[in-house]
Amino acid sequence: MNLKISNTKKHLTGAIKITGSKSESNRLLILQALYPNLKIGNLSNSDDTHYLQKALDSEDELIDIHHAGTAMRFLTAYFSTLNGREVVLTGSKRMTERPVKLLVDALKTMGADISYEKNEGYPPIRIKGKKLQVSKVSLEANISSQYISALMLIAPSLPKGLEIFLEGEITSVPYIKMTLEILQRAGIKGVFEGNTIKIEPTLALQKQTLAVESDWSSASYYYSLAAISESADLKLSTYRKTSLQGDSCLANIYKQFGVHTRFEKDHIILEKHVAPKPKHIEENLQNSPDIAQTIAVTCLALNVPCRLTGLHTLKIKETDRLEALKTEIEKFGSKVKVTHNSLELFPQQEFSEQVSVATYNDHRMAMAFAPLGLKIPFKIEDAEVVSKSYPGFWEDLEKLNFNIEKTSI
Repeated sequence: MNLKISNTKKHLTGAIKITGSKSESNRLLILQALYPNLKIGNLSNSDDTHYLQKALDSEDELIDIHHAGTAMRFLTAYFSTLNGREVVLTGSKRMTERPVKLLVDALKTMGADISYEKNEGYPPIRIKGKKLQVSKVSLEANISSQYISALMLIAPSLPKGLEIFLEGEITSVPYIKMTLEILQRAGIKGVFEGNTIKIEPTLALQKQTLAVESDWSSASYYYSLAAISESADLKLSTYRKTSLQGDSCLANIYKQFGVHTRFEKDHIILEKHVAPKPKHIEENLQNSPDIAQTIAVTCLALNVPCRLTGLHTLKIKETDRLEALKTEIEKFGSKVKVTHNSLELFPQQEFSEQVSVATYNDHRMAMAFAPLGLKIPFKIEDAEVVSKSYPGFWEDLEKLNFNIEKTSI
């Protein structure tokens, strides 16, 4: 499905309910599989969460998680602990190009039985579940926090719990803290001090329901819309003032664009009034790389130069997001320089017209570029890719007077 996006309104107003965070939802689903007494409220309706839930409910040997990278990492650890269960974990073509070796190696040192079906270090992988007795493991910490979270989530189910030693600089610390706080909310004891995480063994959890906060990554697109508009008054729900999600840093970052965040009960109000635009944006997004695309497109729309760093994990996402951003932004006439962990934007005053943005099977490419429709009409290819994290995105944009038409490219 290809869409033409445009919006000539100068003022944005509306109320949007955003689905539960898939990051929180996916962590809670693994915990629920290990501790069935746990119930979950406001579960994400994203594809990623759907595929993870389907995999957990499946009794088949072949488990296909499609594009769901989080599911691949979490399930690799989870199935390793299921004594007597044998599965083959696979996914989309892109998923078979995304590395899992560091996680697999760590699990093997704990006694897990995992082998590669095709290419060393990559899915598909065969897992023969068994009781893991080892209670200490080391892991490189500068690649993906999901590897660390995967081990943390299975830790309480192990006979002696688990002590995880993190080697090197730690990437995406907020996501590790999110995992720990979710474990603690459920009643599991654990600490994260320096480069060591300790999770205590837990036989059972009390009956309880844990509610999922709405997704801050999804909120980023509304911050971008507010920044690009002349004025805005947007209500987003359901959000907490003290969030577990690293992307909640949006509230501070977007103050530079004149977007102010007000918390009221279970929602946030984004207000934008006419204000001078920033001369330059410089942000280290090591702890929140998923909002890099959104910020880059906001800067493109406003002709604001920017330099974003801490982005090395974007090379192994649904696509190489740095190269994809460079290619698509330059279609609009601006210049982009990327390194292995940074992006620098040199915007031009005029936008090229008749642009068609490719999405590379990446939901964030589609949603990050959508707010640009406030400045210039353009097309988005394979727009249905948003279902990975936010299935109702296009319908919600229409509530804000966006004109969205199906079109051929």
